[in-house]
Amino acid sequence: MTPLYDEDADPSFIEDKTVAVIGYGSQGEAQARNLHDSGVDVVVGLREGSSSRDDAREHGLDVAKTPKAVKRADVVQMLVPDTVQPAVYDEHVKPNLDEDDALMFSHGFNIHYSQIRPPEYVDVLMVAPKSPGDLVRQTYERGDGVPGLLAVEQDHTGDARDLGLAYAHAIGCTRSGVIETTFREETETDLFGEQAILCGGTSALIKASFETLVDAGYSPEMAYFECANELKLIVDLIFEGGLSGMRDNISDTAEYGDLTRGPRVIDDDVRDNLDEVLEEVQNGEFAREWINENQAGRPSYNQLKERDEEHLIEDVGGELRSLMTSVQED
Repeated sequence: MTPLYDEDADPSFIEDKTVAVIGYGSQGEAQARNLHDSGVDVVVGLREGSSSRDDAREHGLDVAKTPKAVKRADVVQMLVPDTVQPAVYDEHVKPNLDEDDALMFSHGFNIHYSQIRPPEYVDVLMVAPKSPGDLVRQTYERGDGVPGLLAVEQDHTGDARDLGLAYAHAIGCTRSGVIETTFREETETDLFGEQAILCGGTSALIKASFETLVDAGYSPEMAYFECANELKLIVDLIFEGGLSGMRDNISDTAEYGDLTRGPRVIDDDVRDNLDEVLEEVQNGEFAREWINENQAGRPSYNQLKERDEEHLIEDVGGELRSLMTSVQED
């Protein structure tokens, strides 16, 4: 798997095109502004009354209602939330797509799980920065970029890959490196990663470790420092040097505990659970559950979120962060 860089991209594939960025959240703002600063003709598509309209105009961007933006564009980048994309697509995007247009995404969920079914006469591709939108913008402004993914689902024109690379170049991803993948691989690994480690697994392990110490009689403050606050230090070390680099920067005592006790925490039962989580992603069970949850008004989501927000670790953490000079609560 060889990364693609600036020299692999041909900007001419996007220079004569108009890109409609649908949505102006974190990714929408970052990608639209980076495209604009790279000289690409950009129009931001927003619903009537959107609170983002003024922000986009203040950033020097052209703004139009979503149907008009799509009609003007050659490339339509869908950056509204996954949960509303199908409705926006069906009502505003699909009726205004022309032959040879390109329909683009930064996450493959709705294509992979067939919530959006594009017509055969357009290109369908993905350019996915592997970073939150604020870093996509910040690194671009510094002259750098974040890594990205490129996938082509439907190549009607024969130019979809070149267009995707040109787009990745315009938002700064080819400065850091772009990896080619598929909609299926991006979607399934992304969902699994979020559930197993990046969000779900990490949150659950933090809470379980915190509760173990508190239940054993240790102060919640000490438990928070050990099980939550110091995690950033370890993650930063892993980011910079991988697991081996992290271990080179901790004590021998910590490393021995890592090597001998870590596999006891993540044992065969946990691995079986991980296999089940992955299977639910692969067979579409999670997607169906999440789609049904949204259609029902998110009752379970709201209940679970409220319960976690009332956890002791949130109260203790908020108090401690407010006392630390290096961390300020918004």
